[in-house]
Amino acid sequence: MSETVTAPPAAAGEAAPRIGSVLRIVRGTGWTLIWLGALTLGFVVHQLWITTWLAQLNQADLDAEREAYFAGAVITEVEYEPPLDPTAPPSSVPPGTTVVPPTNGDGTPVRVAGAPLVLKVEAPPEEHTTFALIRIPALERLRDGWNIVEGVTRADLKNGAGHMPWTPLPGQPGNAVISGHRTTYGAPFHELDELTPGDRIEVETALGTHVYEVRESIIVKPTELWVTEPRQGAWLTLTTCNPKFSARERLVVFAELVAGPNAGVMRRAS
Repeated sequence: MSETVTAPPAAAGEAAPRIGSVLRIVRGTGWTLIWLGALTLGFVVHQLWITTWLAQLNQADLDAEREAYFAGAVITEVEYEPPLDPTAPPSSVPPGTTVVPPTNGDGTPVRVAGAPLVLKVEAPPEEHTTFALIRIPALERLRDGWNIVEGVTRADLKNGAGHMPWTPLPGQPGNAVISGHRTTYGAPFHELDELTPGDRIEVETALGTHVYEVRESIIVKPTELWVTEPRQGAWLTLTTCNPKFSARERLVVFAELVAGPNAGVMRRAS
């Protein structure tokens, strides 16, 4: 005769709470992951689309601010004396030859007599002011232009491309540097990697429209600040993050002034 063995009632009662606890943990973990996913997706949508939509809406206000700035800008003319560059010998001098610029008795450089060079200048705008417009016909996003703000703080770059205040204004001798977002806040420099040598870049300021031609595009580390240093002649340097959706590197485009209010002066000075 066989006997049927059954589990004690207490053992069955203990298993039920354990299963219930596991289910609650699994359910809680699942909901947590769902909410984290939703928040992450919401952040991505905000960064890539909502900030761009807001930046584009803000362009109308910046257009009005820029026009008001143009109307009140003070334009002056100054005599320009280009700096000598002893590191750039004439093409007729064989490579490797040491070139010593001629000097006066007091050691100052000798300059060839001729009509003085007259440069048109505008007073530097106050920081966070919209003072210029950049257009790049070869790039769809910038074909109609994007406003440039004086400054490169986070708030400045939310509004437009930002001009580094410690560099010359566009159209002036030296190296004018402008930075812009590539994937957020309108992403004005999203297609900057598509530029090739010879492409035109137009920057409109209170002086008029300054036209540059792209000479070179390079990728550097964020610490390579030499790209913002002064250059002989009149140059425009555009910088943005690289690759897209990353700040690991910087994409840098160098362009040289070829037309505009001061282009003739810069050609005579070269």
